[in-house]
Amino acid sequence: ANSGHIYIGGADLSEMPLNQNMELVTYVSQENFLFRKSILENMRYAKPDATSEEVENACKKASCHDFIMSLPDGYNTVLGDAGDALSGGERQRITIARALLKDSPIVLLDEATAYSDPDNEAEIQKSINELIKSKTVIMIAHRLSTIKEADIILVMKAGRIIEQGNHEELLSKSPVYKELWNAHIGNSEEEEAM
Repeated sequence: ANSGHIYIGGADLSEMPLNQNMELVTYVSQENFLFRKSILENMRYAKPDATSEEVENACKKASCHDFIMSLPDGYNTVLGDAGDALSGGERQRITIARALLKDSPIVLLDEATAYSDPDNEAEIQKSINELIKSKTVIMIAHRLSTIKEADIILVMKAGRIIEQGNHEELLSKSPVYKELWNAHIGNSEEEEAM
């Protein structure tokens, strides 16, 4: 924070050791990254002592267990550079499974469905729904269908919060949000027509 303070559970973030901060927060971005290691090893970056059963359960919740089992060596399949043998949606679901395995109380989702096609977006959204249960979630999104069910949506313009509320409240009181939503609906209809 450049000014003011950020508190997590009553503790000032600036006074918290970095490793403690990192244990509290899971970050899932649009730019997912997998290492040139097996899927099992990639998953254990989130929790080094995770059992194979814990890894498999996280992957089932993230809707990626089935496609992993179809790979030549299942969870022992070694991924190429940055996981390039998998589709973007498959890589993203493994990234979300890794976040599920970590099980931190705060989840930051930064455009987590940005590069997904409509079919993968539905699977990724199911994975996200599993990830965010009983968590504090900060979700950054331009694809408004991703945030429609959020408790509080902050509408920003030029780096400032200009409106806040849930989806229905913002549709009725925020011209900026309503315009963004209508544009989103129009784009979604165009994609479906293709």
